[in-house]
Amino acid sequence: MTDIPALILAGGRSSRMGGGDKSLALLHGRSLLSHVLDRIAPQVSRVLINSNSDPVLFQEFGLPVRSDTLPDRPGPLAGILTGLIWAAEHGATHLVTVPCDTPFLPHDLARRLSDDLQRSHADIGIARDPEQIHPVIALWPVRLAGQLTADLEAGARSVHRWLRQFDICESEFAASCFSNLNTPAELLAAEARARLAA
Repeated sequence: MTDIPALILAGGRSSRMGGGDKSLALLHGRSLLSHVLDRIAPQVSRVLINSNSDPVLFQEFGLPVRSDTLPDRPGPLAGILTGLIWAAEHGATHLVTVPCDTPFLPHDLARRLSDDLQRSHADIGIARDPEQIHPVIALWPVRLAGQLTADLEAGARSVHRWLRQFDICESEFAASCFSNLNTPAELLAAEARARLAA
């Protein structure tokens, strides 16, 4: 797995953040998306942004933008499917997915997921911290695109439930790596953390 692309999931409604594009909310003077890109882009071969907003909003990043494959924003599984189809178009066998609201991602995320998945011979590699898994921070085989398409059409929406049918390999990282910012209060707390790290 030397050619692993990444998908940044930015297609949600951001209702707890007050609406709008959460990926463009500012943390330490820069968008959350910029912070995520700083972490994930050096680890992968190419990056796709999954968003249901106007692609013009993301022009400054110089990256391709694709909306969900299904209407009405059915959740992250639809975004993952978008990424799997895109990765297959580029000849990749696997895809890393990360959400747009996790600005402190591990610098070795893609390598660890890939190494652990190959050693385990599992279907999907999932990131976890000592307490829980983070199912949208994962390494997916693109061969699952067909099954995911069928399951979404049959009504699948929960990532946790959809994963139950597969053999999962979990790679453990510090919980601080996966601080996700869903509310203005969480963004303010992360702002303080970013100032201390600056």
